[in-house]
Amino acid sequence: MPCFFDEEDYQFYLDSLRNAADQYRVDVHAYVLLPNLIQIIATPRVPDGISSMMQSLGRRYVQFVNHRYRRSGTLWAGRYKSSLIDSDSYLLTCYRYVESRPIYLGLVESMSEYPWSSFRHHANIEQSNVIKDHRLYLVLGKTPQARAEAYQELFRYRFDRRLLEYIAETIKLGQVLGGDVFKDKIEQISNQRVRPLKRGRPKKNTKIKVENAAVEAESEPDTKSVNLEAGA
Repeated sequence: MPCFFDEEDYQFYLDSLRNAADQYRVDVHAYVLLPNLIQIIATPRVPDGISSMMQSLGRRYVQFVNHRYRRSGTLWAGRYKSSLIDSDSYLLTCYRYVESRPIYLGLVESMSEYPWSSFRHHANIEQSNVIKDHRLYLVLGKTPQARAEAYQELFRYRFDRRLLEYIAETIKLGQVLGGDVFKDKIEQISNQRVRPLKRGRPKKNTKIKVENAAVEAESEPDTKSVNLEAGA
């Protein structure tokens, strides 16, 4: 079952995302809204900002859809999954992953044709009032046009298949996206294991502790972004 049925649904979700991000002090850096999938890259500025934003956003959008289409129940397959990102190593690569999804799914031939992602903002085609630019995007150039040109250069070549699979699997499982040094740092800050265990299920509070670690370590160069995924 899709999450979105027409353009009004997409626009309502984006407006609600902007409001929820402002309310719960979350900086949204990149996103894509697909017919049955939502992916967001964001940085919380307060503990539990991501979870509060997503819970509020999810409730508001489901109420909107149920009222509009006279239906009941939830739209989502389950709770959203979050993955902490090693910003300096993977942030812009994750931008590419998220904003390229419409192409890989065959929805459009060019990313600039897809109106429901942050690509048009980063390519300086159309400014989005949802996006708060991350420092790693801002250092791509001194002017908006210079940043846009440098950013579009990142898309000249197709994704390495192994890198694409690694990012997709990490996001799907809600794991930390980064190298061993980054994971060691997060484990020290959160006092919580972030590497997947070979057996058994993770503790239920793992995501909350890791999200809070991102805020507590805000002065650190790596722990600044969270990637979210929700699907129907």
